[in-house]
Amino acid sequence: MSTSKPQPRILVPENRRERLGSWKEIAAYLNRDERTVRRWEAEGLPVHRKLHKKQASVYAYKGEIDAWWNDDRQHLDQAAAETNRATAVRPVWFRVGVGVLAAAAVALIVAFIYPRSRPRTAPVTLSPIPFTTYEGTETMPSFSPDGSRIAFAWDGDPPPGPKGFDLYVKVIGSENLLRLTRHPSPDWIASAWSPDGTQIAFHRISGSDAGVYVVPALGGPERKLRSTRELHRTGALIDWSRDGKWIAFQDRFPPDNLLRLYLLSLETLDSRQIPHATECVGEKSPIFSHDGKQLAYTCWKNIGNTESGMESSINIVATSGGQPRQIRTPGKTLTGWGPLMGLAWTADDKRLIFPGDFQPEGGDFELYELTIADGSLRRIPLGQDAIWPTVSPRGDKLAYATYSYHLNIWREDLLHPESAAVKLISSTWEQEKPAYSPDGMHIAFQSNRGGFDEIWMSDAEGTQPVQISNLKSSETGDPSWSPDGKTIAFASGSSSVSEVSGVSGIYIVDISERIPRRLVTNIFEAEMPSWSHDGKWIYFMSRGTDGQKVYRCPAAGGDAVLLAALPSTEQGLYPLESFDGETVYFAGSESDTPLYAVSLRNPGTKVVLEAMPTIARATFWTIAPGGIYFVAADAPNSIRYFDFHTKHVRQIFESDKRPWHGLSVSPDGHWILYVKVDGENQDIMLVDQFR
Repeated sequence: MSTSKPQPRILVPENRRERLGSWKEIAAYLNRDERTVRRWEAEGLPVHRKLHKKQASVYAYKGEIDAWWNDDRQHLDQAAAETNRATAVRPVWFRVGVGVLAAAAVALIVAFIYPRSRPRTAPVTLSPIPFTTYEGTETMPSFSPDGSRIAFAWDGDPPPGPKGFDLYVKVIGSENLLRLTRHPSPDWIASAWSPDGTQIAFHRISGSDAGVYVVPALGGPERKLRSTRELHRTGALIDWSRDGKWIAFQDRFPPDNLLRLYLLSLETLDSRQIPHATECVGEKSPIFSHDGKQLAYTCWKNIGNTESGMESSINIVATSGGQPRQIRTPGKTLTGWGPLMGLAWTADDKRLIFPGDFQPEGGDFELYELTIADGSLRRIPLGQDAIWPTVSPRGDKLAYATYSYHLNIWREDLLHPESAAVKLISSTWEQEKPAYSPDGMHIAFQSNRGGFDEIWMSDAEGTQPVQISNLKSSETGDPSWSPDGKTIAFASGSSSVSEVSGVSGIYIVDISERIPRRLVTNIFEAEMPSWSHDGKWIYFMSRGTDGQKVYRCPAAGGDAVLLAALPSTEQGLYPLESFDGETVYFAGSESDTPLYAVSLRNPGTKVVLEAMPTIARATFWTIAPGGIYFVAADAPNSIRYFDFHTKHVRQIFESDKRPWHGLSVSPDGHWILYVKVDGENQDIMLVDQFR
């Protein structure tokens, strides 16, 4: 009979609702190891989970944990003690008799039942334990050939803050840390061991220093094998073939900078492209099978008519040549996640492990196992927030990164740059993409503080927050004010209450009424809206099988007008109208992108904005009457200003931490809002006895 009792909902005063944001923090608060605390969840430990891709899914309140500890733990401990006492006072003859009967039963089972049955293996409970617990981001784990060491990237040394990623090695079961590189990369590093374990190859994503390198596994000078072009961090993953002859990596294929996979010969240092599947816009995450006969990778396809317009598939190509084949997943698709964040073979080369989320309402990444033969999927019961998996060569260990973010909106004084920045809108959840109202009295922003990404509004001081939308979608965002300040346009994707589930659409909401209504237009899928300055039009982008397009349609709804059609290899992200109403600007890709311009008098032809530097991400810019505020690609913590008239760039300020999605300038030019990653953490988890 179970000694546990139903867990009531515990209400605690606000001053006792201090938040613990991860399993690690919860374990530290209870002064127990993380494995024990995770087990206590089954006994009623009051933890909460969020439905969002980026934020840590597990959190708890100290007051609730205190109440549970004082109530349920005492109850459980007392019940266990009573059971022990009852056993202890039983007569000796009773315990001896029970022992004799038990021995006889075992003998019967051995003699008569076991020979007639087939051995069955009891299911193994997978228990991840922290392999790293440093401050900062530890990510991209890679096992040594004997499975005794893990190489990984870390951005937390030296303190006090992250300067960039370097490569480290740590022995399993030891806290000794070996630093292999001392050239911090502001973007990313991924690694792969040589088959003999003497060297480690790594892909450094770092502007002009980007490339494939090797370094001795016990320390020594690094050597650059090949330069690579500008890539996003998800393109850093590399692998070393088991025969030691090749390194697989991603690069951009000229002249159109298409994302393709290559094999680098360690003998000649020449590279050759793998056979290309024509439907793949991008190819990432190459992983050699253990027998060296196959290369698996993720294919990023532009399919249109989906939540994000993108679909990921897992492809396999023979290393001896031939065309790639896609592994089909009956009843499941990998739609909406772009390039999957990691891929790993099991030791028998029969299955692939990858992070994904198949919840229709959106959620955190979990690890799945894909069987190559039939395309079946199995969720690996490890919990959420899991990315970048890797399996030891023997298949007995699994490592992966688990993550959390804390995003807050900050305000900088443009008229008094010597003044300290102010954290304006913050919570223990995420808030991003701020937008000043036309009168400067309100701020619209995107936040998941209610459990889903929704549109919120505060006053100009960041107080009195009010939820404006309630679509219960993991893909609601991009607020844009109408010129009269009465309504907000925003985009929303897959939702449990949206009118067209699974398709991105634009909604208009009156800030007083707070009932969103879908903008009706002839374009099936629309996202990233912005209002024209005269209030007559709403600009947006749409994805399709034939490429992405920039449109505008009447603000009241109606047929859209095409402004720019782009090939499938290019994007038209976050269109914004100039203050004179003559031009529309947009970003060309998700990261490290130029800004393009389209004339509204002669639409159809895009041109690169002359003398404008490359921006770090598609959301890292905003238009002012005289120019553009932006985050520079070559200085990702630097907010700068590009003057339309002089074509000059000047520094505005330097953020002490990494900026995130969204910039907005107040109508009077006094303030600028930006989003800062105030807390970002990844730890590497280790699962022993994985098979």
